[in-house]
Amino acid sequence: MKGSYPCTLHLAPCTLHLAPCTLHLAPFSSLMHIGPHQLKNNLILAPMAGISDRPFRELCKQFGAGLAVSEMVASNPALRQHKRTLLKADHDGETGIRSVQILGTDPQLMADAAKLNAQRGAQIIDINMGCPAKKVCSVAAGSALLRDEALVKRILDAVVNAVDIPVTLKIRTGWDMYSRNAVEIARIAENAGITALTIHGRTRACKFEGTAEHETLKQVKQTVSIPVIANGDIDSPEQARFVLDSTGADAIMIGRAAQGNPWLFSQISHFINHGKHLEKPTVTDIHNTISSHLDKLYSFYGNASGVRIARKHIAWYFKHLESVAQDAQSNINRAQSPSQQIALINSAFNLLTSDSAA
Repeated sequence: MKGSYPCTLHLAPCTLHLAPCTLHLAPFSSLMHIGPHQLKNNLILAPMAGISDRPFRELCKQFGAGLAVSEMVASNPALRQHKRTLLKADHDGETGIRSVQILGTDPQLMADAAKLNAQRGAQIIDINMGCPAKKVCSVAAGSALLRDEALVKRILDAVVNAVDIPVTLKIRTGWDMYSRNAVEIARIAENAGITALTIHGRTRACKFEGTAEHETLKQVKQTVSIPVIANGDIDSPEQARFVLDSTGADAIMIGRAAQGNPWLFSQISHFINHGKHLEKPTVTDIHNTISSHLDKLYSFYGNASGVRIARKHIAWYFKHLESVAQDAQSNINRAQSPSQQIALINSAFNLLTSDSAA
Protein backbone atom coordinates (compact mmCIF):
# COMPACT_ATOMS: atom_id res chain seq x y z
CA MET A 1 0.00 0.00 0.00
CA LYS A 2 1.53 3.33 -1.09
CA GLY A 3 1.01 6.46 1.00
CA SER A 4 -2.15 5.89 3.01
CA TYR A 5 -2.70 9.47 4.15
CA PRO A 6 -6.02 10.86 2.88
CA CYS A 7 -6.59 13.67 0.41
CA THR A 8 -7.68 15.87 3.29
CA LEU A 9 -4.28 15.70 5.00
CA HIS A 10 -4.28 18.47 7.58
CA LEU A 11 -1.34 20.71 6.90
CA ALA A 12 -0.85 23.76 9.07
CA PRO A 13 -3.02 26.61 7.77
CA CYS A 14 -1.04 29.08 5.72
CA THR A 15 -2.00 31.95 8.00
CA LEU A 16 -0.79 30.27 11.16
CA HIS A 17 2.26 31.80 12.87
CA LEU A 18 3.06 34.09 9.95
CA ALA A 19 5.16 37.15 10.53
CA PRO A 20 3.48 40.52 9.96
CA CYS A 21 2.73 41.29 6.34
CA THR A 22 5.38 44.04 6.24
CA LEU A 23 8.20 41.58 6.96
CA HIS A 24 10.73 41.41 4.12
CA LEU A 25 10.31 37.87 2.86
CA ALA A 26 12.85 36.27 0.56
CA PRO A 27 11.86 36.66 -3.10
CA PHE A 28 12.05 33.87 -5.64
CA SER A 29 15.68 32.77 -5.60
CA SER A 30 15.85 32.51 -9.38
CA LEU A 31 13.59 32.75 -12.37
CA MET A 32 12.45 29.45 -13.72
CA HIS A 33 13.42 28.08 -17.13
CA ILE A 34 11.42 25.63 -19.23
CA GLY A 35 13.91 24.51 -21.81
CA PRO A 36 15.32 27.68 -23.40
CA HIS A 37 12.43 29.83 -22.15
CA GLN A 38 12.92 31.96 -19.06
CA LEU A 39 9.69 32.86 -17.30
CA LYS A 40 9.35 36.47 -16.18
CA ASN A 41 8.30 35.14 -12.79
CA ASN A 42 7.39 31.82 -11.18
CA LEU A 43 3.60 32.23 -11.27
CA ILE A 44 1.66 30.17 -13.82
CA LEU A 45 -1.97 30.14 -14.88
CA ALA A 46 -3.30 26.57 -14.96
CA PRO A 47 -4.85 25.05 -18.07
CA MET A 48 -8.61 24.96 -17.45
CA ALA A 49 -11.13 23.60 -19.93
CA GLY A 50 -13.50 26.29 -21.13
CA ILE A 51 -11.69 28.97 -19.11
CA SER A 52 -8.04 29.54 -20.01
CA ASP A 53 -8.76 30.71 -23.54
CA ARG A 54 -6.66 33.39 -25.21
CA PRO A 55 -8.61 36.36 -23.72
CA PHE A 56 -8.25 35.00 -20.17
CA ARG A 57 -4.60 34.03 -20.66
CA GLU A 58 -3.80 37.53 -21.88
CA LEU A 59 -5.66 39.07 -18.95
CA CYS A 60 -3.80 36.99 -16.37
CA LYS A 61 -0.46 37.78 -18.00
CA GLN A 62 -1.39 41.46 -17.91
CA PHE A 63 -1.83 41.14 -14.13
CA GLY A 64 1.40 39.26 -13.54
CA ALA A 65 1.26 35.62 -14.61
CA GLY A 66 4.67 34.58 -15.92
CA LEU A 67 3.16 31.82 -18.04
CA ALA A 68 -0.40 30.91 -19.02
CA VAL A 69 -1.12 27.40 -20.33
CA SER A 70 -3.91 26.86 -22.84
CA GLU A 71 -6.99 24.80 -22.15
CA MET A 72 -6.49 21.18 -23.17
CA VAL A 73 -6.59 20.23 -26.85
CA ALA A 74 -7.71 16.69 -27.68
CA SER A 75 -5.33 14.54 -29.74
CA ASN A 76 -8.24 12.91 -31.61
CA PRO A 77 -7.63 13.59 -35.35
CA ALA A 78 -11.38 13.89 -35.97
CA LEU A 79 -11.46 17.04 -33.80
CA ARG A 80 -8.44 18.84 -35.26
CA GLN A 81 -10.42 21.08 -37.61
CA HIS A 82 -13.36 21.56 -35.24
CA LYS A 83 -14.08 25.24 -34.63
CA ARG A 84 -13.63 24.90 -30.86
CA THR A 85 -10.29 23.10 -31.30
CA LEU A 86 -9.04 25.78 -33.67
CA LEU A 87 -9.96 28.48 -31.16
CA LYS A 88 -8.04 26.66 -28.45
CA ALA A 89 -5.00 26.64 -30.74
CA ASP A 90 -5.39 30.31 -31.70
CA HIS A 91 -2.32 32.29 -30.56
CA ASP A 92 -2.77 35.24 -32.90
CA GLY A 93 -1.23 38.27 -31.19
CA GLU A 94 -0.65 36.41 -27.93
CA THR A 95 2.15 37.81 -25.81
CA GLY A 96 4.74 35.84 -23.90
CA ILE A 97 5.51 32.14 -24.09
CA ARG A 98 2.85 30.01 -25.77
CA SER A 99 2.19 26.73 -23.95
CA VAL A 100 -0.45 24.30 -25.24
CA GLN A 101 -1.79 21.34 -23.29
CA ILE A 102 -2.71 18.15 -25.17
CA LEU A 103 -4.87 15.25 -24.02
CA GLY A 104 -5.07 11.64 -25.13
CA THR A 105 -4.08 8.03 -24.55
CA ASP A 106 -2.47 6.86 -27.79
CA PRO A 107 1.29 7.59 -27.95
CA GLN A 108 1.35 8.13 -31.72
CA LEU A 109 -1.73 10.35 -31.75
CA MET A 110 -0.28 12.37 -28.87
CA ALA A 111 2.98 12.73 -30.79
CA ASP A 112 1.06 13.87 -33.87
CA ALA A 113 -0.92 16.37 -31.79
CA ALA A 114 2.29 17.75 -30.33
CA LYS A 115 3.78 18.26 -33.80
CA LEU A 116 0.60 19.89 -35.09
CA ASN A 117 0.39 22.34 -32.21
CA ALA A 118 4.08 23.17 -32.54
CA GLN A 119 3.40 24.01 -36.18
CA ARG A 120 0.50 26.21 -35.07
CA GLY A 121 2.75 28.26 -32.82
CA ALA A 122 3.13 26.41 -29.52
CA GLN A 123 6.52 26.95 -27.89
CA ILE A 124 5.88 24.44 -25.09
CA ILE A 125 3.76 21.28 -25.17
CA ASP A 126 2.13 20.30 -21.88
CA ILE A 127 0.71 16.79 -21.44
CA ASN A 128 -2.46 16.36 -19.41
CA MET A 129 -2.33 13.47 -16.95
CA GLY A 130 -4.18 15.33 -14.22
CA CYS A 131 -7.74 16.00 -15.36
CA PRO A 132 -10.19 14.20 -13.03
CA ALA A 133 -13.30 14.75 -15.16
CA LYS A 134 -15.43 11.62 -15.59
CA LYS A 135 -15.72 12.00 -19.37
CA VAL A 136 -11.93 12.18 -19.59
CA CYS A 137 -11.11 9.36 -17.19
CA SER A 138 -13.82 7.11 -18.67
CA VAL A 139 -11.67 6.84 -21.81
CA ALA A 140 -8.54 6.28 -19.69
CA ALA A 141 -7.17 9.76 -20.38
CA GLY A 142 -6.14 12.52 -17.97
CA SER A 143 -5.42 11.29 -14.45
CA ALA A 144 -6.61 7.78 -15.38
CA LEU A 145 -3.25 7.32 -17.11
CA LEU A 146 -1.53 7.33 -13.73
CA ARG A 147 -2.77 3.75 -13.24
CA ASP A 148 -0.61 2.56 -16.17
CA GLU A 149 3.01 3.61 -15.69
CA ALA A 150 4.16 1.68 -18.78
CA LEU A 151 1.71 3.63 -20.96
CA VAL A 152 2.80 6.87 -19.31
CA LYS A 153 6.36 6.12 -20.39
CA ARG A 154 5.34 5.33 -23.97
CA ILE A 155 3.34 8.54 -24.28
CA LEU A 156 6.08 10.71 -22.81
CA ASP A 157 8.77 9.12 -24.97
CA ALA A 158 6.65 9.53 -28.11
CA VAL A 159 5.82 13.19 -27.50
CA VAL A 160 9.31 14.25 -26.42
CA ASN A 161 10.84 12.57 -29.48
CA ALA A 162 8.26 14.09 -31.84
CA VAL A 163 9.04 17.77 -31.27
CA ASP A 164 12.06 19.98 -30.81
CA ILE A 165 10.37 22.24 -28.25
CA PRO A 166 10.13 21.62 -24.47
CA VAL A 167 7.53 19.16 -23.19
CA THR A 168 6.05 19.50 -19.71
CA LEU A 169 3.70 17.24 -17.76
CA LYS A 170 0.82 17.89 -15.35
CA ILE A 171 -0.26 15.10 -12.99
CA ARG A 172 -2.06 14.45 -9.72
CA THR A 173 -0.56 12.63 -6.76
CA GLY A 174 -2.06 9.36 -7.99
CA TRP A 175 -5.34 7.63 -8.79
CA ASP A 176 -6.55 7.34 -5.20
CA MET A 177 -5.26 7.45 -1.63
CA TYR A 178 -3.98 3.89 -1.88
CA SER A 179 -1.98 4.43 -5.05
CA ARG A 180 -0.11 7.69 -4.78
CA ASN A 181 2.63 7.15 -7.34
CA ALA A 182 3.69 10.71 -8.20
CA VAL A 183 7.31 9.97 -7.25
CA GLU A 184 7.45 7.03 -9.67
CA ILE A 185 5.78 9.05 -12.43
CA ALA A 186 8.23 11.90 -11.82
CA ARG A 187 11.20 9.55 -12.33
CA ILE A 188 9.68 8.28 -15.57
CA ALA A 189 9.07 11.86 -16.70
CA GLU A 190 12.61 13.00 -15.98
CA ASN A 191 14.10 10.00 -17.76
CA ALA A 192 11.87 10.67 -20.78
CA GLY A 193 13.13 14.23 -21.13
CA ILE A 194 10.21 16.13 -19.61
CA THR A 195 11.47 19.63 -18.78
CA ALA A 196 9.09 20.54 -15.93
CA LEU A 197 6.47 18.75 -13.87
CA THR A 198 3.31 20.20 -12.30
CA ILE A 199 1.61 18.32 -9.46
CA HIS A 200 -1.90 19.01 -8.26
CA GLY A 201 -2.01 18.00 -4.60
CA ARG A 202 -4.99 15.68 -4.86
CA THR A 203 -5.61 12.21 -6.23
CA ARG A 204 -8.08 11.66 -9.04
CA ALA A 205 -10.50 10.17 -6.50
CA CYS A 206 -10.41 13.44 -4.54
CA LYS A 207 -11.39 15.46 -7.64
CA PHE A 208 -11.55 18.99 -6.16
CA GLU A 209 -12.88 17.96 -2.76
CA GLY A 210 -11.12 18.20 0.57
CA THR A 211 -7.83 20.01 0.96
CA ALA A 212 -4.86 19.75 -1.38
CA GLU A 213 -1.72 18.31 0.20
CA HIS A 214 1.74 19.23 -0.98
CA GLU A 215 3.82 16.75 1.00
CA THR A 216 3.86 14.46 -2.05
CA LEU A 217 5.26 17.31 -4.13
CA LYS A 218 7.99 17.84 -1.56
CA GLN A 219 8.95 14.16 -1.93
CA VAL A 220 9.02 14.54 -5.72
CA LYS A 221 11.15 17.68 -5.48
CA GLN A 222 13.67 15.75 -3.40
CA THR A 223 13.73 12.95 -5.98
CA VAL A 224 14.13 14.63 -9.38
CA SER A 225 16.22 17.50 -10.69
CA ILE A 226 13.72 18.98 -13.17
CA PRO A 227 11.63 22.00 -12.08
CA VAL A 228 8.56 21.07 -10.05
CA ILE A 229 5.46 23.26 -9.96
CA ALA A 230 2.91 23.20 -7.12
CA ASN A 231 -0.81 23.35 -7.89
CA GLY A 232 -3.95 23.08 -5.77
CA ASP A 233 -5.69 25.45 -3.33
CA ILE A 234 -3.19 28.29 -3.80
CA ASP A 235 -5.63 31.15 -3.36
CA SER A 236 -3.77 33.88 -1.45
CA PRO A 237 -0.32 35.45 -1.16
CA GLU A 238 0.13 33.79 2.24
CA GLN A 239 -0.74 30.34 0.90
CA ALA A 240 1.59 30.83 -2.06
CA ARG A 241 4.46 31.69 0.29
CA PHE A 242 3.62 28.75 2.56
CA VAL A 243 3.58 26.23 -0.30
CA LEU A 244 6.85 27.50 -1.77
CA ASP A 245 8.59 27.43 1.59
CA SER A 246 7.25 24.07 2.74
CA THR A 247 7.83 22.15 -0.50
CA GLY A 248 10.81 23.78 -2.17
CA ALA A 249 8.73 24.04 -5.37
CA ASP A 250 10.25 26.01 -8.22
CA ALA A 251 6.96 27.70 -9.11
CA ILE A 252 3.27 27.69 -8.35
CA MET A 253 0.31 27.18 -10.67
CA ILE A 254 -2.99 28.88 -9.96
CA GLY A 255 -6.29 27.65 -11.36
CA ARG A 256 -9.73 28.17 -9.84
CA ALA A 257 -8.55 30.98 -7.55
CA ALA A 258 -7.83 33.16 -10.60
CA GLN A 259 -11.41 32.95 -11.87
CA GLY A 260 -12.84 36.45 -11.54
CA ASN A 261 -9.63 37.39 -9.75
CA PRO A 262 -6.76 37.91 -12.22
CA TRP A 263 -5.19 40.38 -9.77
CA LEU A 264 -4.12 37.44 -7.61
CA PHE A 265 -0.92 37.05 -9.63
CA SER A 266 0.28 40.58 -8.96
CA GLN A 267 -0.78 40.31 -5.32
CA ILE A 268 1.25 37.12 -4.83
CA SER A 269 4.27 38.50 -6.68
CA HIS A 270 4.25 41.70 -4.62
CA PHE A 271 3.90 39.84 -1.33
CA ILE A 272 6.71 37.40 -2.12
CA ASN A 273 9.09 40.07 -3.39
CA HIS A 274 8.30 42.91 -0.99
CA GLY A 275 6.73 41.27 2.05
CA LYS A 276 3.59 43.38 2.06
CA HIS A 277 0.16 43.32 0.48
CA LEU A 278 -1.04 45.23 -2.54
CA GLU A 279 -4.30 47.06 -2.08
CA LYS A 280 -7.31 45.13 -3.31
CA PRO A 281 -8.81 46.29 -6.62
CA THR A 282 -11.43 48.98 -6.28
CA VAL A 283 -14.96 48.71 -7.64
CA THR A 284 -13.82 50.85 -10.56
CA ASP A 285 -10.84 48.56 -11.18
CA ILE A 286 -13.12 45.54 -11.30
CA HIS A 287 -15.60 47.32 -13.57
CA ASN A 288 -12.88 48.31 -16.02
CA THR A 289 -11.39 44.82 -16.03
CA ILE A 290 -14.75 43.15 -16.68
CA SER A 291 -15.47 45.55 -19.53
CA SER A 292 -12.10 44.91 -21.15
CA HIS A 293 -12.37 41.16 -20.67
CA LEU A 294 -15.84 41.00 -22.19
CA ASP A 295 -14.81 43.06 -25.20
CA LYS A 296 -12.08 40.51 -25.89
CA LEU A 297 -14.52 37.62 -25.48
CA TYR A 298 -16.98 39.14 -27.97
CA SER A 299 -14.17 39.70 -30.45
CA PHE A 300 -12.67 36.23 -29.99
CA TYR A 301 -15.85 34.12 -30.03
CA GLY A 302 -18.31 36.35 -31.85
CA ASN A 303 -21.26 38.12 -30.26
CA ALA A 304 -23.58 35.17 -29.57
CA SER A 305 -20.98 32.80 -28.12
CA GLY A 306 -19.13 35.65 -26.44
CA VAL A 307 -22.22 36.71 -24.47
CA ARG A 308 -22.87 33.14 -23.37
CA ILE A 309 -19.26 32.44 -22.35
CA ALA A 310 -19.04 35.79 -20.55
CA ARG A 311 -21.77 34.83 -18.08
CA LYS A 312 -19.60 32.53 -15.98
CA HIS A 313 -16.79 35.09 -15.84
CA ILE A 314 -19.20 37.84 -14.76
CA ALA A 315 -20.49 35.59 -11.96
CA TRP A 316 -16.92 34.95 -10.76
CA TYR A 317 -16.09 38.67 -10.76
CA PHE A 318 -19.26 39.45 -8.83
CA LYS A 319 -18.28 37.01 -6.10
CA HIS A 320 -15.54 39.47 -5.17
CA LEU A 321 -18.04 42.30 -4.82
CA GLU A 322 -20.47 43.08 -2.04
CA SER A 323 -24.09 44.09 -2.43
CA VAL A 324 -24.64 43.06 -6.03
CA ALA A 325 -28.37 42.43 -6.19
CA GLN A 326 -29.42 38.93 -7.17
CA ASP A 327 -31.96 40.26 -9.65
CA ALA A 328 -29.22 42.30 -11.34
CA GLN A 329 -27.17 39.15 -11.85
CA SER A 330 -30.21 37.29 -13.14
CA ASN A 331 -30.92 40.03 -15.67
CA ILE A 332 -27.31 39.99 -16.85
CA ASN A 333 -27.51 36.23 -17.35
CA ARG A 334 -30.55 36.69 -19.58
CA ALA A 335 -28.86 39.24 -21.85
CA GLN A 336 -28.70 38.12 -25.48
CA SER A 337 -26.40 40.74 -27.01
CA PRO A 338 -23.11 42.41 -26.04
CA SER A 339 -24.71 45.84 -25.81
CA GLN A 340 -27.45 44.58 -23.51
CA GLN A 341 -24.98 42.64 -21.35
CA ILE A 342 -22.63 45.61 -21.02
CA ALA A 343 -25.49 48.03 -20.27
CA LEU A 344 -26.74 45.83 -17.44
CA ILE A 345 -23.24 45.47 -16.01
CA ASN A 346 -22.74 49.23 -16.15
CA SER A 347 -26.04 49.71 -14.34
CA ALA A 348 -25.02 47.28 -11.59
CA PHE A 349 -21.70 49.05 -11.09
CA ASN A 350 -23.33 52.48 -11.09
CA LEU A 351 -25.44 51.30 -8.18
CA LEU A 352 -22.37 49.95 -6.38
CA THR A 353 -20.52 53.23 -6.91
CA SER A 354 -23.51 55.25 -5.69
CA ASP A 355 -23.87 53.08 -2.59
CA SER A 356 -20.18 53.42 -1.72
CA ALA A 357 -20.31 57.19 -2.14
CA ALA A 358 -23.41 57.55 0.02
